[in-house]
Amino acid sequence: MSEGIALKTREAAPRPRSVTSEGRSVRWLLTGIAIVFLALFLVLPLLTVFAQALARGWAAYFDAFAEPDARSAIRLTLTVAAISVPFNLVFGVAAAWAIAKFEFPGKSVLITLIDLPFSVSPVVSGMIYVLVFGSQGLFGAFFIEHGIQIIFAVPGIVLATIFVTFPFIARELIPLMQEQGTAEEEAALTLGASGWHAFRTVTLPNIRWGLLYSVLLCNARAMGEFGAVSVVSGHIRGLTNTLPLHVEILYNEYNFVGAFAVASLLAGLALVTLVIKSVLEWRYAGDLAAGARH
Repeated sequence: MSEGIALKTREAAPRPRSVTSEGRSVRWLLTGIAIVFLALFLVLPLLTVFAQALARGWAAYFDAFAEPDARSAIRLTLTVAAISVPFNLVFGVAAAWAIAKFEFPGKSVLITLIDLPFSVSPVVSGMIYVLVFGSQGLFGAFFIEHGIQIIFAVPGIVLATIFVTFPFIARELIPLMQEQGTAEEEAALTLGASGWHAFRTVTLPNIRWGLLYSVLLCNARAMGEFGAVSVVSGHIRGLTNTLPLHVEILYNEYNFVGAFAVASLLAGLALVTLVIKSVLEWRYAGDLAAGARH
């Protein structure tokens, strides 16, 4: 009889509510808030950029890119990205490999240093390079004596861009490599493979989608960086202005169509990056799930 009473008590007890069992009105409210927020702070600004860029027609839009200064800014932006991203790729893979696969003194310090650009303002990082490589800086006199221009030249822009973007690849690869562990590499080495062969045939295929995803993010930040580059560039038209700096100059000169036209190019690159990012995230999530199963 006691068993029957206990059974009735369990049946009468209220079941715990699921976290997804909110009423329809609550779900619609939360969804509506998210949609309104995205519309106001993302979709509307993007539409405004393209609308202002085409305010005077397609001819004026393409004329903004035909100017020598605009073409120079595009070339410089692509050049800086083409230099800084491979540097960060090599560093990111090496740092992630060392942190995820080995134990060594100072490992936590290395992880902290990798995160440093996330906590330092880009403007401050640009000022650091001015204090180090400027004409009155720590090494400025040495480079000037040897005819090497760092600040207010392309090398300074590349250095500043590398600094603000170098965490992106390492921070994406570290958790992926840690999830995958070292069992497969150890098996390859046991079978006689060299370290490079094991990395090329085992590790690299396992991280390929995460690697592409992180390179994409790094490239997007490199092309869109403003703060650090603004400090070290000197704003020399036709020489040291990247696309974000060129947009600022055009806007300050009240050339709104030209400014928004160039800005639409950056916005278009951001949209393309978003689409590719979504595809890579899907494949990247598959890599993480596979690593968790192993």
